[in-house]
Amino acid sequence: MNIRVAHVKQLLKESNLDALLVSSVPNIFYLTNYHGFSYEEREAYLLICKNGQYIITDPRYSEAVKKKVADFQLMEISGGKTLSDILKELAKKHQIKKLGIEEDNLTVAEYKLISSAVNNLNHFTLSDLRAIKNPHEIKEIEKACQLGDKAFKYILTKVKPGVSEKELAYQLEMFVRQHGAEPSFSSIVAFGKNSAVPHHTTSNQRLATSNQFVLFDFGVKINNYCSDMTRTVFFGSASAEQKKMYETVLQAQGLAIEKLNSFYSSSKQSASRSAGSQLRSNNIEACRIDSIARSHVVSQGYPTIPHSLGHGIGLQVHESPRLSPNSKDQLESGMIFSIEPGIYKPGFGGVRIEDLVVLEEKGPRILTKTPRQLISLSS
Repeated sequence: MNIRVAHVKQLLKESNLDALLVSSVPNIFYLTNYHGFSYEEREAYLLICKNGQYIITDPRYSEAVKKKVADFQLMEISGGKTLSDILKELAKKHQIKKLGIEEDNLTVAEYKLISSAVNNLNHFTLSDLRAIKNPHEIKEIEKACQLGDKAFKYILTKVKPGVSEKELAYQLEMFVRQHGAEPSFSSIVAFGKNSAVPHHTTSNQRLATSNQFVLFDFGVKINNYCSDMTRTVFFGSASAEQKKMYETVLQAQGLAIEKLNSFYSSSKQSASRSAGSQLRSNNIEACRIDSIARSHVVSQGYPTIPHSLGHGIGLQVHESPRLSPNSKDQLESGMIFSIEPGIYKPGFGGVRIEDLVVLEEKGPRILTKTPRQLISLSS
């Protein structure tokens, strides 16, 4: 039994559940290391019981699953046998009365089908387990960041008068694919006023005038692990207000990282504990890091940041922990998350700077290596 499945079984015991039905593709990969299932349609489930584990899929995947997921017993949805039939059979075999489900990953129809087999359903999440990355995961995300840095350096050479947002996004993503990876999400490229929309839909707008913001928000996926970075550059010469916006965002990010460092510095005063336990004892609340950056932006006369300061990342672009005003998450060693303050002025433009940070025993380490200082591109 792999260690992740063992952790799930321990969590089931602690939660007083008899089994867990896993439906999300990232969690199926996380627990089996098999990545052949589509994100677009439901093709498989995992059922993890106290004394057994099963992968439920259809005959299209049977041979691959037998070869690559040896520690899960295969159950086929075929020949008139439905998911409900299989669950009823396994519920009887393993005396499953209370079943954990990923309720935010199920359709209403699936929920009804599952409840027809086991009527005591309980929400269960693997987000806390996935939030702590092991050395292999950290290495894969770091590789994605490194390619992201190269992609950004490349795309800056393509910013010319007349180019469109979509053309730059296409060239950026082609660079990533040509280097054996894939985009972790649809790239955002925003010119001028469009940069004031935090999640702008990349358009056909062309770069026709100078002295405006050009914002890039993109990510790379390598071996199923994601990166995410944002940089805002200037096409032409930045005005005094544009420079102030940029410097304010840069300072806000720096203050958040400095606050993270301060927790580690204070923890070193207690030499009797390990670094990991020191960090937990200091209770780094994600909301406190968010507050540091948010307060600085407001103190400079700008509206509050309209989104979270950051989010965890891994098999998905957005994972736990969340760095937001209402977050209850605690930051621990092994977590990787973004720090991405932003200022957005409708009709004028916006600035966002985003880097990924990993918490390690010695303190936070920034994985994104692209410089953060102001970049002005000549028109």
